[in-house]
Amino acid sequence: MIDCRSVEFHIHARKMDAAWKTDFVIAHTAGLARSLKHWTGRDLLSGAKSAEELAQKVFAAPFVLVSHGMEADPILNYGNAAALALWEMSWDELIRTPSRLTAEAPNRVERARLLAAVTARGFIDDYAGVRISKTSRRFRIARATVWNLLTEAGQPCGQAALFDQWEFL
Repeated sequence: MIDCRSVEFHIHARKMDAAWKTDFVIAHTAGLARSLKHWTGRDLLSGAKSAEELAQKVFAAPFVLVSHGMEADPILNYGNAAALALWEMSWDELIRTPSRLTAEAPNRVERARLLAAVTARGFIDDYAGVRISKTSRRFRIARATVWNLLTEAGQPCGQAALFDQWEFL
């Protein structure tokens, strides 16, 4: 497995800065953290003194964090710098990508089962599976936490995944 701290990130710094500074990303990051705490009791990242600082630190964190909404064919709506590097996408590409396209067609049934289990139970810890980047580079993720996202009012609003281990196949 590769620890994402060892991966070089080749993303234009200006684009990265622009992504985490938006009102949506700042609020969404707070929702990611709140939902993870709700389901697992764990903090997404400790020590941030504001929502802005949390968004900045999570975006640059040494783990992959990605989420999607609740559309009929869910679209990715967030990926931190590590996710952008691993899936080999810009921010603009990522937020237009159907979540199902992060897995190859034969692995989509398994992915759908995982997301249904998360929907029913709230979260799954220690998930492993094969994913694919924009350039068709295959990789197996390991020890992923996948959880349901909730609004401040407790209503479902998507799902997220966090992991820091993968190996290229």
